[in-house]
Amino acid sequence: MLWLKALHLIAMVCWFAGLLYLPRLFVYHAQAEDETSRARFIVMEQKLFWRIMTPSAALTLISGLWLWGVTHVGGHWLWWKLVLVAALILYHGWCWRRLQDFRHARNRYGHRYYRIANELPAVLLVGIVVLAVVKPF
Repeated sequence: MLWLKALHLIAMVCWFAGLLYLPRLFVYHAQAEDETSRARFIVMEQKLFWRIMTPSAALTLISGLWLWGVTHVGGHWLWWKLVLVAALILYHGWCWRRLQDFRHARNRYGHRYYRIANELPAVLLVGIVVLAVVKPF
């Protein structure tokens, strides 16, 4: 079971790396003024989303469900953690939508919007870790 926990944590760290970095790329992409830079950002964003973030998200969710099934852990803290994980999944989907907007030249937000949006996964990370480690309820 410790190997499964390790896998879960490694996948989660990789997922969060992408969740924290992709909106930062959106900030720079929104500021880009030349076509070469915009094209480069599209490639970087696509690779990050499809090669790192999405596989890591899937592995995090699969290993988390597996852990839950093996340990039969429960409690109010777990339900709150799952609510925050659901918010992360929605944020992941939001990133995908923004990715499509940039790819098809439909972005309508400025760099400040993405700077603010970049803070949400950090807040969710704090909540998830506190709930999983402290189990306050």
